[in-house]
Amino acid sequence: MDLRIQRAVVTTLHHRPNAVECGPFVIGFDDSSDSPFINYATPVPGAEITAADVAALVAAFGARKPRLEYVVSCAPTLEKLLVEAGFAVEVRHEYLVCTPATFAEPPAPDGFDLIEPISDDELNGMIAVQSAAFGDIYTPNPAEVGRQRRNQKRGGVLVAARTTDGRYAGGGVASVPADGLSEVAGIAVGEPFRRRGLGAAITAAVTRRLFDAGVEIAWLEASGEDSWRVYERVGFRPAGQRLYISKS
Repeated sequence: MDLRIQRAVVTTLHHRPNAVECGPFVIGFDDSSDSPFINYATPVPGAEITAADVAALVAAFGARKPRLEYVVSCAPTLEKLLVEAGFAVEVRHEYLVCTPATFAEPPAPDGFDLIEPISDDELNGMIAVQSAAFGDIYTPNPAEVGRQRRNQKRGGVLVAARTTDGRYAGGGVASVPADGLSEVAGIAVGEPFRRRGLGAAITAAVTRRLFDAGVEIAWLEASGEDSWRVYERVGFRPAGQRLYISKS
């Protein structure tokens, strides 16, 4: 599973609008965003990596913050090289996977509709809730609306939660499928609407759309015990370790 996830991440970054190959790394540059959580690198599984490769990677980032995300087992010697080059670990995440066999779909709580955002207003409504939850990963502006719409047109999934009186309450997305896999991300619920089961319903709605489109494995990362419990309700199970690491 580790290898499949890492290969899918490589493919995803290759498809970024301004992607760069740098030796044994792929950098997923997207000039429509300044976020380091979008503009990051990952190693190609099985490639030999040297200190010189790391130095070249840092140079390739230019004025951007050098940053990587990757499955640890697919590049076991890389962390040491990065630390020696001045990188610092941001966080270690356990990733979880879901298949059609483990998938469960809790219903949306009363008073909420789950929609596919299409218009600018709908996309901005979803992004605004995600921005409140995650900061500068998601920013409600024309560039982010355009980025989400491009992903949507290429097969990515977007789901917005809206109250029956029109307030945006949550949202979630999934990456363009690659090699039968897709990453579920950006699951957010606005503060006034939490503790009602909406997060699980959004996660399930995103995941169901992936499986309906033929995706074999959906995967995501849990940031804490609360989100872990939400994802387990939908059928996600722990499968491996990923590392976030960057250089200031």
